[in-house]
Amino acid sequence: MTPHTRIHLIRHGQVEGFEQPRYNGQSDVALTDIGIGQYHRLKERLADSEISACYTSDLSRCAIGAKIICAPLGIEPVARRELRELNFGIWEGLTWQDIKANWPDEWRARLADLVNHRVPEGERLLDVEARVMQVIREIVERHKGKELLVVGHGGVNRIVLLNAVGAPPARMFNIEQNYGCLNIIDYYADGRTTVKLLNSQE
Repeated sequence: MTPHTRIHLIRHGQVEGFEQPRYNGQSDVALTDIGIGQYHRLKERLADSEISACYTSDLSRCAIGAKIICAPLGIEPVARRELRELNFGIWEGLTWQDIKANWPDEWRARLADLVNHRVPEGERLLDVEARVMQVIREIVERHKGKELLVVGHGGVNRIVLLNAVGAPPARMFNIEQNYGCLNIIDYYADGRTTVKLLNSQE
């Protein structure tokens, strides 16, 4: 069988303000008690895995969870700024309702072109894809044949998963990523990539 490198890809746990759809982006929002609990369930679920390294966004909603999951595995998570969520610029921390009310034209422009649209002072989805996939390719190459944990964000994870199935980033919302979900992606030495598990919350 062709050797493969396995990434256990997690979305961070539930965060404060989750009740209203909003663009948290790179704002460092706090986890709820439910979010912390989701990490502890993931810790139990992954306890018997052979994970040998962990990479996480440096934002606390990811980094805290990485430490929870990795503690019993004896692994020190490596924080990477490149794994942060998309920077939403002047929309950071605002609800969709506020944005639609105050920037109706910009809101429609974003919906019309998710890939290339840039919120003022923010990033394009293409920018996020470039920085995130560089890290993913780097760690897959560094840990050939091993199992890894990556703790990321909804948008970041969708980019990684779409890349794995060969779909463009414009299909972003064809994939769901719930708080505290687990995905599994296998990267084979011959260049094939297979998504083994998607948005699982057992």
